[in-house]
Amino acid sequence: MPYTAQKPPLPETPDQLRARIPGWGADLDPADRPSTPRERDDLPPTGAHWVLPERQEETVPRERSVEHTMLPPVFGTAQPLHGPAGAIRRYAYERFSEGRAAHWLLLIAADRVDATTAHLRSFATLRPDNPVTETGISAELHAHPVASRRGRVDVRHQPLDVLLVAGPWVLGGVAVAAVLRRALRR
Repeated sequence: MPYTAQKPPLPETPDQLRARIPGWGADLDPADRPSTPRERDDLPPTGAHWVLPERQEETVPRERSVEHTMLPPVFGTAQPLHGPAGAIRRYAYERFSEGRAAHWLLLIAADRVDATTAHLRSFATLRPDNPVTETGISAELHAHPVASRRGRVDVRHQPLDVLLVAGPWVLGGVAVAAVLRRALRR
């Protein structure tokens, strides 16, 4: 059981594991472990006085992995899920195991959606995002842009950088221009 003071029972005994997996338990002998001189078992007790730590109250529903039956005793509440990105994250946790690629791809997609909505929200403020200064394009002009790329391993991927950094801004500009053109025609 997770989050308890007891060590969970092994599903198989060490002898069963050694018979089934070649080389299992090779580091059980302290003489074979490189960290043995640093390992200490004479430390004083930790003073933990609990079997299961006191649980933090869950005031709003939290995302949790399908592998776990309960949340850890203490968890963060600083950034609650919100908006479309929160819905994507909730779906990833409710539907897919952490061992599935779909779980992690959905979480990455939620991060992209969150970044995009933050960029869009910035246009409603007095100081919207500036893609030229915030992406480092202006620094490229002064920091030897061609010489700094020579000899790098990712040379084939460099054209994608332009697409990934400037692409969303160009698409956003095209969309705004299309909306303005349509509004002016009316």
